[in-house]
Amino acid sequence: MAIPGNFLSPTTEMVDPNISGWTTKSNCLPAKGAGGRNGDGCLLVRSLAAGEAQVRTVSSYTIIPGVTYQAFADASGATVPERIGIRWLTAAGAEISITWSLVTMAAAAAWHRISVAGTAPVGAAKAQVVLSMMTPAAAGVVSYFENVYLGLPIRTTGNLFGFGTESTELDAAGWTPEVNAAISRQVPVVSWAVDWYYAGGHTLAVTASAAGNAAVRSVDRPAVTPGAEYLCYAYLQPPTMASACWIELRFFDSNGNQIQVTRAQLAAPGTGFYRQLLSAVAPAGAATCGFAAGIDGAAAGQVLRLETVVVRSLTPLVTGTVLPYSSSSFEQGIGGWTVTAGAATLARTTPWGAAAYAGNYSLAATTSTATTSTIRSPLAPVTEGVNWRARIIVRQGAGSWTSVRVRTHWYDSGGGDLGTSTGLAYALPAGSWYQLTSDAVAPAGAAQAAVEVVAAAGASASILWVDAVALWQVLPLSSVTAVPADGYIQLTLRELPDGYLYSVYRITPDGLRALVRGPSGLIDQQPVTSDAMILEDHEAPLGVQVYYRIELYSSPGVIASTRSTDPVLLTLADINTSWIKDPGNPQRNCLVLVQTAPDWERPIEQAVHVVRGRRNKVVLSGRRQGLEGDLAIWTRSDAEREALHLLLDSGNVLLWQAAPGMGVADMYIAVANVSEDRVTRLAQEQWRAWTLPLTEQDMPVTTGINGAAGRTWQDVVAEFATCADLLPVYATSEDLLLDRRTG
Repeated sequence: MAIPGNFLSPTTEMVDPNISGWTTKSNCLPAKGAGGRNGDGCLLVRSLAAGEAQVRTVSSYTIIPGVTYQAFADASGATVPERIGIRWLTAAGAEISITWSLVTMAAAAAWHRISVAGTAPVGAAKAQVVLSMMTPAAAGVVSYFENVYLGLPIRTTGNLFGFGTESTELDAAGWTPEVNAAISRQVPVVSWAVDWYYAGGHTLAVTASAAGNAAVRSVDRPAVTPGAEYLCYAYLQPPTMASACWIELRFFDSNGNQIQVTRAQLAAPGTGFYRQLLSAVAPAGAATCGFAAGIDGAAAGQVLRLETVVVRSLTPLVTGTVLPYSSSSFEQGIGGWTVTAGAATLARTTPWGAAAYAGNYSLAATTSTATTSTIRSPLAPVTEGVNWRARIIVRQGAGSWTSVRVRTHWYDSGGGDLGTSTGLAYALPAGSWYQLTSDAVAPAGAAQAAVEVVAAAGASASILWVDAVALWQVLPLSSVTAVPADGYIQLTLRELPDGYLYSVYRITPDGLRALVRGPSGLIDQQPVTSDAMILEDHEAPLGVQVYYRIELYSSPGVIASTRSTDPVLLTLADINTSWIKDPGNPQRNCLVLVQTAPDWERPIEQAVHVVRGRRNKVVLSGRRQGLEGDLAIWTRSDAEREALHLLLDSGNVLLWQAAPGMGVADMYIAVANVSEDRVTRLAQEQWRAWTLPLTEQDMPVTTGINGAAGRTWQDVVAEFATCADLLPVYATSEDLLLDRRTG
């Protein structure tokens, strides 16, 4: 599979179907091997003599001096360890230097990640990837490489930290010792998933200087918003399974004073890498945040390794839930849940990964007797008079449970008890996770609520695992809104099931239906990416009432459910205007003033033959082609003129939508040579008269809608210190939106 953003060709990346992307740099003979991860092929490197053996890419790739680049690969070598480098070249191909990774700490036959990042030096114009097997003792030593990447650093979208703190591929400058610790970088042998590109290679090694507690913290303190909930995580590798390793999310005021700290302890099942999550709400007065990690009671010389450190705004388990993540996913404890009746006791499951639906832990309710217990979440804010849905996802951990009831307990603003909803009771079979929900309208005066679980154990020593708890106001499953100013219809879908596929159709009054376009093309059995999704239909017809049908599939071709929206009408305020749209780039859509509608032609290919002795010619015809004609329009300002140029520059298939009554249906078009004329001799006149030669086209079916793909301004701030730093990287604001960098 192609790695997103890779400068290397698929053949060079995957070493399939051949090794044409690679050549010897020193002391080796490259060949094609089998048993790769990213396709079957891999690069087999055999040493010709004792000493370091190196291969490099045949091609060199254009880079920009001063810009940071990353390279990584998967390696396998049972005899000697490896390293990877970025070789910087001048425009003439002369080597300037090589930025090398550290050497892998041990040789290993299992596939493992090697990685490096570096800033292109002054004078560099091109770069190559160099793969090295370190100092084999003789000829004939073999190592394997594949899944190779060279490009811009791959970082977690939304991370408040920049690449230099999230990873240690560049250096360890983003970190500082806090107590009894020394910091270094190491490259342990770790087998990451072949398509997991955010981790691997260098790790941050925290070494206890002496016996006792040891800790490090991030140097960077990114800005936060008071009242916002944040999720942070890091991959931790403890020195022993019993080591007390932890991470902390810290908040600071504008003077740099720490005002809140939240810790999550790793319950390690072994000594591998484990992702520990933690969440917290930024308190009042919070201005920045920081991250810390450490070991309590470490022995001198023990090493804790960190990889992929992320702090980002929380994406809730269910859109609109009022319960904090810590009370929903139990990553750092029991989240404030209490036992209000019965013999049950509560604890976070252990160890890491033993029982979880969301994250790596769940809430374990354990009862020693076959009795009924009631457990309750912390209070969360609600609004009276509206419908609320409580949800839990549960599984039998041990014993049996004859009944599990989910209900909501209501309170006023002062904590006064307003009673509970009736809720719904479910039988709980063994063997799987089950989603249990109940709906209830908040009574008059309700300002707070808690989720309650009433569980009846059918045997002694029974354990109930609870995870992914949510309480949210139930809104319509689907809704539509016309946005005439921008020429589109907004479709909102809620409560979409995770793991399902979905299709979205636009249906007109005549019963015709058309697939709606999304980021990956027409939405036809595409994966659901979130429980709540907002779609913009920029190809909805003007002046025609439409509605939308949504089909949900449990597996390809198997419809599980359908839903439909209310009718909606998209209008055009001025019948003298028309929309010209780019289906894949709706940010370029233009509203233009029509001067003259086209006079259409429909060409046809014909061959005319004169037959001797016949009065009439014989005409052989092909199929008559689509409409062709010239559309005359005006632009009324320099801004409209520049916008139209941007729309036409790409040469993409466009959509022309005229006002109803013009006698022209919505039409996909290709635009040939364009003329732009002044309407007067006055140089300051901004109006322009345009002639657009149109040729009717079929609707593009594979074109997806470009978008920010989850990027926000925080991602920009994390990478760039000033606006001036953006200028050499992005040619236009659209390039910034789409993260389309120069070079």
